[in-house]
Amino acid sequence: MTRSIKKGPYIDQNIAKKISKQKPDEGPIKTWARACDISPEMVGYTFEVHNGKNFIPVRVSEEMIGHKLGEFSPTRKFVRHGGKMQKEIEKGAAPAPAAKK
Repeated sequence: MTRSIKKGPYIDQNIAKKISKQKPDEGPIKTWARACDISPEMVGYTFEVHNGKNFIPVRVSEEMIGHKLGEFSPTRKFVRHGGKMQKEIEKGAAPAPAAKK
């Protein structure tokens, strides 16, 4: 469900203040506001968005306008599927050394 049109997009006040004071080339803006919408004023800035453990750098481009900052900072780390069976398949797919005659 999206936010009401009459309310407008949610932009964190602290981020708005930092954008008005800082130039895009001065360095990243550290934030925990993952729910903040990306507005056109944010294009060109780099944000360090917290994912629960680390700060992930996110450089804002025009295609990101209307999305949330948290969409570009994944909170889960994909390891891989398979376990033991997958390791055996990968090991078998590797080229075998040439046999001597």
